[in-house]
Amino acid sequence: MPYMAINLGGVAAGVAVTLWFAVRWWFAEQHRWTALVPFVLALLYGMVAALAAYGSASALGWAVWLNLWAANVSGYAGLVWGVGGTAPDVTRAGQLALTSGGYVIVLLLTVVLVALCKFAKRIPTGKIAAGAFAGISIALSGNVAGVAAIPLGSAVNFLGSGFTGAFG
Repeated sequence: MPYMAINLGGVAAGVAVTLWFAVRWWFAEQHRWTALVPFVLALLYGMVAALAAYGSASALGWAVWLNLWAANVSGYAGLVWGVGGTAPDVTRAGQLALTSGGYVIVLLLTVVLVALCKFAKRIPTGKIAAGAFAGISIALSGNVAGVAAIPLGSAVNFLGSGFTGAFG
């Protein structure tokens, strides 16, 4: 697996996307909660995907790596060349410990996300893709990894135990 670290620019890129959609939600979407739901759910999915697939040699692992690379490059360019700052490494996470059922839930969430992009005409695909991008970009950084890993990992494992109990 290629280099899997996030720099401060990558985190800044993820936060910038989140801020963009927050401002869009407030002004263009008249702060209707229903307009925010797809972005937030995609953001949480991105965090789970990054924490679950971090460093794994899988299709999701490669997608996470590509997302991290894009976030790092764009954020580095913005911080270093754009405003004259620096972009130190801020990776603090390892792979999330999921049960077998937890990985089933991550797979099913991935299918739902792709299906929403394909078939949900009332939800802009860009909102879902941007949410997942932002979630992956911030999931491995500093305290976000620790704060996000416990509730997200526990929720996915809990849902997975229900899935394996029903079908396993």
